[in-house]
Amino acid sequence: MTGSAIDLRTMEATAPALVSLYKSAGISLRKHGLEGVRAAVYLVLDYSGSMRPYYRDGTVQAFADRVLGLSAHLDDDGRVPAVFFSTGVDAVEEIPLAGHQGRIAEIASRLGHMGKTAYDAAMEAVIDHYLDSGAADPALVVFQTDGGPMDKTAAERYLCKAARLPLFWQFVGFGRTHSSQFDFLRRLDELPVPKRRVVDNAGYFHAGPDPREVPDPVLFDRLVMEFPSWLASARAAGIVRA
Repeated sequence: MTGSAIDLRTMEATAPALVSLYKSAGISLRKHGLEGVRAAVYLVLDYSGSMRPYYRDGTVQAFADRVLGLSAHLDDDGRVPAVFFSTGVDAVEEIPLAGHQGRIAEIASRLGHMGKTAYDAAMEAVIDHYLDSGAADPALVVFQTDGGPMDKTAAERYLCKAARLPLFWQFVGFGRTHSSQFDFLRRLDELPVPKRRVVDNAGYFHAGPDPREVPDPVLFDRLVMEFPSWLASARAAGIVRA
């Protein structure tokens, strides 16, 4: 299969505000040998109390827009399933190319209390959604958070179990550059293979205190740079169809 799942002309008609992001994402995908690859794309968003400023100033919407621009190359359905989580799962919604503007604020306005941080609940929601969808393609799960989870053991256990599924977890940290809050994400990224998991199914990068300042080409490179090596390992292990 060659080319993007959704072509440029369709993007221009459906989501003109995302065209520049779509073009930038395409360059990163080609750079990493992912042109023509098909994958479902999930977006997991931290809705804990400390994330309030990022929702208020539009940072989360801007991040979602970038993920949408990327997803249009990989998946032709024109929408990204989005899991909002805090102490539990607050919502599982869809963000469409058509009507993406203001979608994050609209969803957040219905969610109410911003709780703590439970990765395992969000991971379970993604796994259930993927299995229930009957998808044949692998999935790239963009998992955003601004800190470590309440239950580290449960999150680690879910990631290791999920290594046998065609899901790659790309964790993205929002917040202070040297915060110890992200030590756990670094640990997840480095869990040993095959001692703890059958393949390396996760990546992590830090987007800083203002993720909007990360240039689009840099962000897209970071979102997809580990996906090709996971695809190769998952195919070799029979997790993803060759």
